[in-house]
Formats: sequence, structure tokens, C-alpha cells
Amino acid sequence: MKKFKKRRSSRRMGSGLTLIVIFVGLGLLGYSLWSEAAPVLQAYMAPKESPAPADSNTTMELTVPKMDLEGIEVRSTPVSDSSALDTGAQHVEGTSFPWEEGANTYIAGHRIGYPGTDSYLVFYDLDALENGDEVILTDADGMKYTYAVFTSFIVGPSDYEVTQPVPGKSVVSLQTCTLPDYSERLIVQAELVEVSGEESQAQYQYDS
Repeated sequence: MKKFKKRRSSRRMGSGLTLIVIFVGLGLLGYSLWSEAAPVLQAYMAPKESPAPADSNTTMELTVPKMDLEGIEVRSTPVSDSSALDTGAQHVEGTSFPWEEGANTYIAGHRIGYPGTDSYLVFYDLDALENGDEVILTDADGMKYTYAVFTSFIVGPSDYEVTQPVPGKSVVSLQTCTLPDYSERLIVQAELVEVSGEESQAQYQYDS
């Protein structure tokens, strides 16, 4: 009888430890999802509102060959309006457009995003970009702006200086959250090297 009770007690202890490990793991997962403004939780817990109609004058398409991204919709919305993030990527309103001289075109995208939309894992591989990799923006008039990556770095969520112009360059800045806890922001910047399109033969070539 004593042996039976000892085995039973050991099993209870083992089961208790297993439950603790499971709960801790679920807690960490929940924290990481919630830290990215809870986009994944919202996708499953509540109906997602339809995004506002795109402004055809400011909507762009983003292509990043290294990341297998092609024609991702980029809508211009205020930083407080995440509706553009929910379906593609967001051009932060108030930052420059690629057709402006000395621009820092600032574009944010989810690391996880919503399954079933172009926001899902849109910038998950942003950290894979290396110097020289292409980033391409196409505007509503069909003008194509080709950039070459020249730097990447991590900043805090309140470091708004990264949205400011970069002296002597026209750039696009791509932003997403860091892994695994989404506490900081990964920034990749690429410099404009070429502009081409049906309506213009102008091309801008900058020394790297």
C-alpha cells in the first residue's frame, strides 16, 4: 500500500509540473502576440472592419524580390490608423512620397498580420535583406522607383527620428517588429537608384 501511494504521489507531482510548463508556455505566446498590437488575437476574436477606400493618388505597390513579395498594396494612412496594415502595408502619412526629392518614404508592415490577407507575414523575413537587395515601389501612374538596401538597424518604438529625411539621399524605410517579443522595431533602409515608367524616361542614378 505504501508503495502504491508513493507512485501515485510521484505521478501527481509529474502532472503538476507538466501543467505549469504548459501554462507558462501559453502565457509567453499570448504576451508575444499581444505585444504586436494584438493583430492575430483580433483576427480570431472579433470581426475585422473593412479598410477605408484607398486613395488612388497615394496608393502604391511594394515588391521585394528577396522576400518573394510582389505587388503588395501600400496605402497612406495616419500613424494612428492601422487599417492599411490589416490588408497590406502602411505608408505613414506625413512622411515623404518617392516622387519627392530627398524623400524618406516610411512603410510599416506586420511581422505576423492577418491570415488570409496580404498582411500575413508580409515583413516576416525583413531581417533577411542585405546591402544591395532591391526594393521596388510603383505609384498609381505606373512609375517604378527602384531602391538598393544600404543599412538595417533596430530602434525603440518611440524613436521617430527614423522617419526624418536622410541627408543626401532619397530612401525608403521599411519597418516591422523584432522577434520574439515585438518590443523594438527593425528598420531596413534602401536608397533610390532608378526611376522609370511609361510617362517618363527620366532615370536617377546615385553612387552607392
